[in-house]
Amino acid sequence: MGTGNPIRVTVQAVIQAPVEKVWKYWSEPEHITKWNQASDDWYSPRAENDLRAGGRFVIRMEAKDGSMGFDFCGIYDVVKLHEQVSPL
Repeated sequence: MGTGNPIRVTVQAVIQAPVEKVWKYWSEPEHITKWNQASDDWYSPRAENDLRAGGRFVIRMEAKDGSMGFDFCGIYDVVKLHEQVSPL
């Protein structure tokens, strides 16, 4: 991948639950580590999430066999409670 224009990814889902509950489970580190994995061979042993404009998130992802791992991180640009989250 070159150093040209950044790639923008948009993820959207419709979930049949109260927005407050979904927001909590999506944004709190103790919940992020339970759902954030690329496949059954991966897991997230730790997560940090400062959910505010200018706040940073860091989610550690590791292969369950210990062969590799990386930190997925970024900074939030827009956070509107129970409505919108946009990283920079």
